[in-house]
Amino acid sequence: MADQDKEEMKKKVDETWKEEVYKEKDAEGPPQETVPEASFGLFVSGLMIEGLVALGEVEHPVTKKKEMNRVHAKFIVDTLAMLKDKTRNNLTKDEENALDAILYELRMRFVGKTKKA
Repeated sequence: MADQDKEEMKKKVDETWKEEVYKEKDAEGPPQETVPEASFGLFVSGLMIEGLVALGEVEHPVTKKKEMNRVHAKFIVDTLAMLKDKTRNNLTKDEENALDAILYELRMRFVGKTKKA
């Protein structure tokens, strides 16, 4: 019987520990999503992805289709060009290089797609 009592005591301890963990988790609430820190690079990268979706290079996240939207693609390229003009001499070298590379790449893809049409 002593072994049976020890086993019962062990089960109670194990169950008590589990209950405490669940209570702590409930007190914390649902897991919080981490939001990335806003940065120029992240903003420009978002515009690049939007441009690639508009060019039909990447599938649209909602429709799951690759469709070209010439007007929207041109708007994104023009927006990036305007951003380059407005931020001249205010960017770090890395930010400037990234913006130039993204703008060049989207322009070349836009020209390539519109020449085919």
